[in-house]
Amino acid sequence: MQEMKPIKEGKVREIYDNGDSLIMVATDRISCFDVILNNEVTNKGKVLTQMSKFWFDLTKDILPNHMISTDVNDMPEFFRQEKYDGKSMMCKKLEMLPLECIVRGYITGSGWASYKENGKVCGISLPEGLKESDKLPEPIYTPSTKAEIGDHDENISFEQSIDHLEKYYPGKGKEYAEKLRDLTIALYKKCAEYALKKGIIIADTKFEFGLDENGNITIGDEMLTPDSSRFWPADVYEPGHGQPSFDKQFARDWLKANPDNNWTLPQEIVDKTIQKYLQSYKMLTGKELD
Repeated sequence: MQEMKPIKEGKVREIYDNGDSLIMVATDRISCFDVILNNEVTNKGKVLTQMSKFWFDLTKDILPNHMISTDVNDMPEFFRQEKYDGKSMMCKKLEMLPLECIVRGYITGSGWASYKENGKVCGISLPEGLKESDKLPEPIYTPSTKAEIGDHDENISFEQSIDHLEKYYPGKGKEYAEKLRDLTIALYKKCAEYALKKGIIIADTKFEFGLDENGNITIGDEMLTPDSSRFWPADVYEPGHGQPSFDKQFARDWLKANPDNNWTLPQEIVDKTIQKYLQSYKMLTGKELD
């Protein structure tokens, strides 16, 4: 069996070159505040991969995605070992566009902090009198530039996103910026509506897009996972304060409350985190994780 080495390692993902495709592995690592923690969260990688697969299948009518297969039997022999099973996705190679496409349907997090300061989120004026966690009249698109690991992404306005794309794709900046905005909002609306029927509010999320070999915009990376989105339980939703969530919030809250944590979580926080991931997977897909 030929040993394979990742060509790129992110905070939680490893990417392998498979000739005319890529294999993306979602590991069980967990990162908070842009730092990789010392703990692993068993099955987290599986949830991320299988949840992306679910959403890719649900949204193929809006635009194509990069998924080819999540069956390790379709991949080189190296991936047919337990640690890769269920966590690996064979994907088309895309030329990734240099934007994180963020959409917010509710006001929370850094958006809420900014609104309290000046009534705006990422330069977009919002109605007066919103409470924390309120649903916005319409989802807003707030792109950011992609940072290298260790740096923070920078929020930019829609107009700045045109200039940013224009630098990379002369003559295409406006066309790509408009398409990314419209696709981001269309994907969010369809998926948020679906999730709400299943008892989950998708407060915000981010998508990444690339160009396929014919120059078509295609969705890549991961999609609507608890790592890239804020999921709230709809049955206890109550604006006016922060909401409980199905993501890394447990881990983040514990780290904030215990500043001398040395980036290591107690086991019970790890267990609670994976329980939330598994619960959101079951609610959205209607089945237990294999």
